[in-house]
Amino acid sequence: MKWMLIAAMGALALGGCVPTSLETARDQLELGARERGARHAAAISDPRRLPAEVARDPLRKPAEMLEAMRLHEGAVIADIRPEEGYFTRLFAPAVGETGHVYAFVPNQTAQRENGFADTLASTYPNVSRVTGALETMTFDRPLDVVFMGEEYHDFTIPRFGVDVARMNAAVFAALKPGGRYVILDHQAADGAGISVAGTLHRIEAAELRRQVEAAGFIFDGESDAVRVPADDHSLSVFDESIRGRTDRFVYRFRKPD
Repeated sequence: MKWMLIAAMGALALGGCVPTSLETARDQLELGARERGARHAAAISDPRRLPAEVARDPLRKPAEMLEAMRLHEGAVIADIRPEEGYFTRLFAPAVGETGHVYAFVPNQTAQRENGFADTLASTYPNVSRVTGALETMTFDRPLDVVFMGEEYHDFTIPRFGVDVARMNAAVFAALKPGGRYVILDHQAADGAGISVAGTLHRIEAAELRRQVEAAGFIFDGESDAVRVPADDHSLSVFDESIRGRTDRFVYRFRKPD
C-alpha cells in the first residue's frame, strides 16, 4: 500500500494539485535569500569597518563568503582566531542585535591578540571575547556557525601544540544540531596533506575534509568565490608575488540534525 500512496502523490503533483505548496516553499527560499543578501550588503557597507579592510574586499569577496555561510539575522557564531577582525566586523552587523559573535582567541596567541578581540567587543555590542584552549572551547549558548578563516592550517603545525582531532570534536559539541562549520584556507598541492602547513602555510583541501568528517561532520558544499586557478600552490602565501592572491577553498560542513 505504501508504494501506491507514493504513486498517487506523484500523480497529484503531475496533475497540478500540489504545486501551491511547492511554489510557497520556493518563494520562501527566494525571500530568505533576498533578505540575507540585503543584510549582507548592509554589513559590507557598515561605517565601522576599517578602510584597510575594505580595500581587501575585491580579493576576499565578502558578499560571496557571507552567502556561502548562509549567515542570517539572529545567528550565533564563533570566529576562531579573528586576529584584527576582518570577518568579525562583517559578522556582527550581519547577525544583528538578536545575534551574537564570539571572538575566540586561542591561548597560544592570546598575549598578542586579546587586545584585538577586546577592541572588537568595545566596537560591537553583540561581540564578546572568549580566550581558551582550542581543544576544550565552550560557549554560553549553542552555536549556529563556527568559522575559521585561513587559520586551520596553522593549528596543524606541531609548534602550535594543538590536538586537531580534539579541536574538531569541540567544534562539533559547540554547534546546534544542523549547525555549520565553515573553513576558509589556502590550497596546497594535491597529495601535500599537512606537510607544508609550517612552510608554505597551506593545507590540502582533501586532507582537511578528511579530518573534519572524522569528527562526525557531513560535507555540505563549497564555494569557488576565492579560487585562483593561476596559483600553482608552490609558493608561500607570504611570498610578495602572490600574497593576497592565493588559491583558497571554502568548505562548509554540517553537524547532523
